[in-house]
Amino acid sequence: MLTVLTVTHVVVTITLIVLVLIQRGKGADVGAAFGSGASNTVFGSQGSASFLTRTTAVLATLFFVISLTLAYMTSQLVGKQTSVTDVGVVVDDGAPADIPVLSEPDTDLPPVPE
Repeated sequence: MLTVLTVTHVVVTITLIVLVLIQRGKGADVGAAFGSGASNTVFGSQGSASFLTRTTAVLATLFFVISLTLAYMTSQLVGKQTSVTDVGVVVDDGAPADIPVLSEPDTDLPPVPE
């Protein structure tokens, strides 16, 4: 269930990003006045504004609902651990067997000049 929600969340997120990037800003009407505008008959007689606005609102609501659901499910999955201090600490008293440990300093070295 968590995997299905995560994949759905990613798809909704990508679709929402693309949908927001497709929409025209408020200043785009000036460019249409000089001949660079396209026909809005694809989305109906009112143009793409209401269709894209409604679709964006629905996807944004779906995004927030899935986000809250994933947060709740993940918090239930983690368990009853409330703090990092609840976890026990493992103390290692010695070095691993493959690393040699020198007990006495090396005496073959020349004295350090002062």
